[in-house]
Amino acid sequence: MNIAVAQSGGPTCAINASLVGVFREALKTPEIDTVFGSINGIEGIIGDDLIILNSAISTNEDMELLRQTPSTILGSCRYKLPDAETDETPYIKALKTFDKHRIQKFVYIGGNDSMDTVVKLSKYFESIGRSDIKVIGVPKTIDNDLCVTDHTPGFGSAAKYVASTVQEIIRDSRVYSIESVTIIEIMGRNAGWLAASTCMLRANGEIAPHLIYLPEGDFSVSRFVEDVKCQQAKHQAVIVAVSEGVKLDENEQGSSTDAFGHIQLSGIGKRLERIIAKEINCKVRSIELNVMQRCSSHICSKTDIDEAELIGACGLKAAMNGESGRMMYFKRLSDIPYVVTVDSVDANEVANTEKPFPKKWITDSGNNVSDEALRYFLPLIQGEVKIAMKNGMPLHFMLK
Repeated sequence: MNIAVAQSGGPTCAINASLVGVFREALKTPEIDTVFGSINGIEGIIGDDLIILNSAISTNEDMELLRQTPSTILGSCRYKLPDAETDETPYIKALKTFDKHRIQKFVYIGGNDSMDTVVKLSKYFESIGRSDIKVIGVPKTIDNDLCVTDHTPGFGSAAKYVASTVQEIIRDSRVYSIESVTIIEIMGRNAGWLAASTCMLRANGEIAPHLIYLPEGDFSVSRFVEDVKCQQAKHQAVIVAVSEGVKLDENEQGSSTDAFGHIQLSGIGKRLERIIAKEINCKVRSIELNVMQRCSSHICSKTDIDEAELIGACGLKAAMNGESGRMMYFKRLSDIPYVVTVDSVDANEVANTEKPFPKKWITDSGNNVSDEALRYFLPLIQGEVKIAMKNGMPLHFMLK
């Protein structure tokens, strides 16, 4: 029997660690002969574009390097499977690939849209009497917006990078004697988890960011200007963290969408910069962290990388135990000491849905988050990975 694994959606710092988890577990499972990697997610399954990972990852050193390498070594996709009742063609092609390579277990590492693929594939195989093929989802996303799971692999490392970068911006902003406002735009289309995580700097005695705005809160331009003026009365250099999904009005959302209908957002920081420049006579700049948030492995969270590998291994175990159409998830048992367990849930409960940042953790003023959020975030960024270096730079695993 053989298995296949694929990666989908936006890259993260930990998605390769989940791949390593699947691969290591496969090596320990006598029934499994070959581990195939699907190139560009489900597209590789449909198009029979596979590689043999047993050859590509040949040593323990390869695995260790791969687990700390950011992004997706197998590539990714944002392909939405049609309903099988409407168009069975991609399903027939996928089945042909599975049968050709004797693949009976498929682990799909991705976000809520990828879980849509897990649901549709497993339902199709069941409908045609192919219960021998099991499909399991393993979560990932820096947005931390998957339902059911306490948090998602990739988020902890992204949050650690964002908090560290914001702290450095704070240091930079305070060197001059003039008043300034720095607006930092952070990823988060509909959920503000990543922007909210900048509150972790309080644990090290930082007061900034002085203002934090999330898509889950009600945003008013006039109130924003007053918030900044209020902070200027207390601080010479005001730091604002804002999620990219914060909307100024209905016309500010943009019009482009991806294959799953998600609006492509960016630019809120620059728009707020223009507003402050017009309303307040001071130095103002906006900084968009952009894609660096996703794949900055040089300051990744050891907790995140370890958990990503663990949940990948658990995904293959679940498939080997006969589960299908399910996603693995983390259940937090306690904050101090930090303890989580891994279980599985019907992927229907995750697919095409989003988990917003809790409104109860947003302050009544709507411009910051509570210390309860701080207690949630801190365990996820703990520990450092000893990064392999070459010529003074991080060394990454690359397919031969």
